[in-house]
Amino acid sequence: MQETESIDEYILQHIDAESDYLKALYRDTHVKLLRPRMASGHLQGRMLKMFVEMIRPRHILEIGTYSGYSALCLAEGLSEGGMLHTFEINDEQEDFTRPWLENSPFADKIRFYIGDALELVPHLGVTFDLAFIDGDKRKYIDYYEMVLKHLSTGGYIIADNTLWDGHVLEQSRSADTQTIGIKAFNDALVTDDRVEKVILPLRDGLTIIRKK
Repeated sequence: MQETESIDEYILQHIDAESDYLKALYRDTHVKLLRPRMASGHLQGRMLKMFVEMIRPRHILEIGTYSGYSALCLAEGLSEGGMLHTFEINDEQEDFTRPWLENSPFADKIRFYIGDALELVPHLGVTFDLAFIDGDKRKYIDYYEMVLKHLSTGGYIIADNTLWDGHVLEQSRSADTQTIGIKAFNDALVTDDRVEKVILPLRDGLTIIRKK
């Protein structure tokens, strides 16, 4: 455990620094929100930014805004004219998250929606080049199928928490619907020949999917 923590600290010391704005948001998340571990954090945030810079999407979809940390990292990587559409289903989150997004240096690249992405995204009329799925784990398959319909050929999906703190290796209890949802998503994905996929053992598991 100590060695793992030391490696984690070493990594953070040898990657691009976290901005003061993101540091402040991360601190505020831990002070004011329940389940602050849901925020992406320094390492994953820098990876998301770099993925955007590599893929160079025009339109990004995010499902599960939470505190807005990952949204800011995705928007940071966007080039001129790019737009992030980010959805948060929990309306109690809005008072915390909206000011952090609207007062950020990337506010003009972010459209923030409160509501169910499954209902709202099909009416946007937007084709996405990249999607980040980090919403209700019980609905991952539904999110995935919906996103795939609105994703460009060659577009990418990044799905978070796909190793679910190792619980994917355990026999799921019937009441543990989050783990059941993640395992069902992983099992469905492995046989889906519409896409290419790889799981990165980063943090809680990050699955990278490319639409053929």
